[in-house]
Amino acid sequence: MKWKTCLAGAAALVVCAGSAGALAQTQTASEAPGAGQQRNIIFVLLDDLRFDGMGFLQPKLKTPNIDAMAAQGTYFPNAIVTSSLCSPSRATILTGLTARNHRVVDNNDSSEEGLTFFPAYMQEEGYQTAFVGKWHMGMSTDAPRPGFDEWVSFKGQGYYGPTDNMSPEQVSKGLRHMLNVNGKEVEQKGYITDELTDYAMDWLENGRDASKPFFLYLSHKAVHSDPIPPERYKTQYADVSFDIPASAADTEENREGKPMWVQNQRDSWHGIDSFFAKDLKMTDYLKDYYATLSAVDDSLGRIMTYIHDNGLDQKTMIVFYSDNGFLIGDHGLIDKRNAYEGSVRVPMVVWAPGLVEAGATNPAVVRNLDLAPTFVDLAGGEEPSQFEGVSIVPLLSGQVKPEDWKAPDFVYEYYWEWTFPMTPTTFAIERDRVKYIQYHGVWDIEEIYDLNNDPDEMHNLIDDPAYFDRKIELRKALFQQLADTNGLHNIPYTARTSQGVSQRSLKGREAAPFPEKWLVPANRPGRLNDVFADTPAKMKAEEEGKAYFPIR
Repeated sequence: MKWKTCLAGAAALVVCAGSAGALAQTQTASEAPGAGQQRNIIFVLLDDLRFDGMGFLQPKLKTPNIDAMAAQGTYFPNAIVTSSLCSPSRATILTGLTARNHRVVDNNDSSEEGLTFFPAYMQEEGYQTAFVGKWHMGMSTDAPRPGFDEWVSFKGQGYYGPTDNMSPEQVSKGLRHMLNVNGKEVEQKGYITDELTDYAMDWLENGRDASKPFFLYLSHKAVHSDPIPPERYKTQYADVSFDIPASAADTEENREGKPMWVQNQRDSWHGIDSFFAKDLKMTDYLKDYYATLSAVDDSLGRIMTYIHDNGLDQKTMIVFYSDNGFLIGDHGLIDKRNAYEGSVRVPMVVWAPGLVEAGATNPAVVRNLDLAPTFVDLAGGEEPSQFEGVSIVPLLSGQVKPEDWKAPDFVYEYYWEWTFPMTPTTFAIERDRVKYIQYHGVWDIEEIYDLNNDPDEMHNLIDDPAYFDRKIELRKALFQQLADTNGLHNIPYTARTSQGVSQRSLKGREAAPFPEKWLVPANRPGRLNDVFADTPAKMKAEEEGKAYFPIR
């Protein structure tokens, strides 16, 4: 394939295919020369990028390099995360374990003790490894972690600029935010996305042994709140009007079938009517959100140009991914954490000439849990016994077709976090595109959505007789699969030091009412019915207004 570098917009480098015909000629791994080679791998992780936040899916967006990756690689529309929150998701990516087992369950200061990060297994196969960017997992230190030969990171969320959130007095004294570069404190000098890319490029060009395969984990702060674009993109979308989901409207139709906590959250820190406790419109927020993404697109252009100019195209794979999704008003909510599609779905594009099909869309379900096994597999290592995911290399190479891919059930877990207490502990399971959601420790309803017919999750089928058997089946499967490696169903949590962000908008609605079906007179015959498991016999008793007691 002949490549060329072309300019597209302000400072954006785009790696372009020489011709449309070339894109269609990519071979599968089983056919391609050197299919068994150890590929270089570049994993580019974003923070909070919505699943459809790419130009080839939204024409209003300008992401030429991401689009080029998709045109020359494979797009996975059903990529999902097993926990939709920064630290738990990153821990799952790095360990190949679910949150209940790695126990990094929220964004507070969890322990990393006893965890092995998958790049250590790649080192055993001769790989040089580098981590550049946001760690934000477990301990608040930014010190180098095992498994990486090169290390560039910062504490916590980091900052877009070197003096962000500093007082004028601090700035005048010469204070700057710091990076940890291989164990040494170094001042942040510029815009974080560009600076992280500079470090990554320096390692690629000068810091590694060119005779060895490499793994680069480039973990951007972007596009996490509050997104701040670089100067060159400050006004990129000033004249663009972005749409938000129809379910963002506070209507009786949109509220129907939704849990009380969902209805109440719209006036909170994570609700569309009061998000981040600001008087802010999502349509305006998205202008900065997507302009901040443009710097990441530039970063990809620099990396892809380097790969091409150094003849590494057939030896390298680039994976573009996000640690979680982002709600932009879906069901009145913003942020992530819950089990709705906008929260759990993430963008995923894989570029690997000679391995993955070009210009393809692969509908198979891929979880963040599957990334570690995949990378270790590509490195030639044996899968560690503790990994809970599966390698998708056969899916990437075309050895297994999407329709033949036996994806495990998608099991989701989110544990209530005291710092942002408006989202309850949430468990969910999706099987054959039917999603069941339950909540722990909160007085509220369950949910079932048939995503085949209702991809926007507008119609809760939890009380639909047609889904009665499915409800019982998925409840049982969810409980079984949520057991940890010791077979236990413990709820992990971290130490509480404050009340958390509990404020609500003064202008908001009153608390949501209890479901009408729960409002019953005293002394009704079936008042203990719901203590017992759901069965057809119990459902019949309920319909007849009778008390139900199972025969033991």
